[in-house]
Amino acid sequence: MHLGGYSPRLFNVDELPKRTAVCRITEVKSTSSKVRIPTRAIPSLHDFRRDTMQDILTVAMGLDVHRDIIVACLIKGQIGLEPETEIRTFSTLIPEMQKLRDWVLETDCRNVAMESTGIYWQPIYEMLEPCFDSEISILVVNAWHMKNVPGRKTDMRDAEWIATLLRAGLLKGSFIPAKPIRELRHLTRYRKSVVHDITAQKNRIDKFLQSSGFRFTAFLSDAFGASGRNIIRHLIENGSIDRVALDKCLKTKTRNRIDEILVALNGSLSVHQRSFLRMIFEHLLALETHKTAVEDAITEEILKHEEAMNLLCSIPGIDITAAASIIAEIGTDMSSFPDAQHICSWAGLSPGNNESAGKRKSTHINKGNPYLKSMLCEVGWIVSGKRTLYLSGWYWRVKQKKGAKRATVALARKLLSLIYTMLKTGNPYNEECFEERRKHSERKRAGRMINELQRLGYTVVAPE
Repeated sequence: MHLGGYSPRLFNVDELPKRTAVCRITEVKSTSSKVRIPTRAIPSLHDFRRDTMQDILTVAMGLDVHRDIIVACLIKGQIGLEPETEIRTFSTLIPEMQKLRDWVLETDCRNVAMESTGIYWQPIYEMLEPCFDSEISILVVNAWHMKNVPGRKTDMRDAEWIATLLRAGLLKGSFIPAKPIRELRHLTRYRKSVVHDITAQKNRIDKFLQSSGFRFTAFLSDAFGASGRNIIRHLIENGSIDRVALDKCLKTKTRNRIDEILVALNGSLSVHQRSFLRMIFEHLLALETHKTAVEDAITEEILKHEEAMNLLCSIPGIDITAAASIIAEIGTDMSSFPDAQHICSWAGLSPGNNESAGKRKSTHINKGNPYLKSMLCEVGWIVSGKRTLYLSGWYWRVKQKKGAKRATVALARKLLSLIYTMLKTGNPYNEECFEERRKHSERKRAGRMINELQRLGYTVVAPE
């Protein structure tokens, strides 16, 4: 039947599920060229798709994780037959999670899936990971991807829907590295937080000195270098400073500006101000000591991945700290990512592709992994300053066309592609490969210029 240009999909009534409602249209009278058919007149597509899912697992469990409760749905049955469904609710306390683990072992369920809701999935993942001697498949699924799978009924529980999709093999888990990598990730991310705390404390001290009338930070390149710290310690002990004491505090070339610095320090601190300055300065020293302890722990952990660390450190601009941060985010096994494009997209370094009617719209990068993205951008800034490198020259060429920010992100993407290839092949960074490519590009450019000149009637003679 053809109604006003609308060609509905035809279903064989005998092949539809028994609970599918079929509404027959016997006569349509309308003066309009287009007829809008009500949704209820078409067979239930949701039920049809759900019943036609091809199950591939006999036992599957879906977990709907909340802050206080865990709703678990177990679907068990032979493929092709109606499965049995059992739903249980557990709290997020450790004894209850142990009961969940025992239920998984009792039912021999080796396939579990759950949404990646905040951090609530992590203790459950840690609890289930050792089951069956670690031979269990635990998928942490992106909720946005899972909800886009068609066929869900509104009255179905989230846990049941997760289990249904898992049993049909329609879920793809997020990248979860091995436990040693996750432990290293705890340290590297915590180090970044400690560095932020140190920067905030330095700004707090500088703000207090500025409000007290001491503006020597304007004359020092690093207010918390050797000279700046000596001045702060003298102010804590004495409350003011003279020329002789200032000369002892200053180091190297800062003595050349002693007169300007002395004018900026022409003041005194009260007893309360000295006490408060001592308090916040000692807190800064404690944070720096704590940062050293964290870095020592990171060094101890990264030595377990010495081969990967040496590969990454062969790239100019990457030191042990940067290598540890990168390895902590992506691991050392690249089998989880099919190619370099996938890992760049996962990290949030792939430009968007939004084009409609021949017009290109927003091409902003996605959120991705902010820890990996920021570290690679920092490395990119360092590489851009080394003008003898091929990557630096590539950065400056892109910057002329796209600007500094886009060029930095593009260089970060190129660095991640290099890291992916290096970790997958085991080959270190080699600048000579880029040198050969640069010479090849120069020969092609020279050939294009020669052809253009000859086309204009000039005779080009090669130099002797």
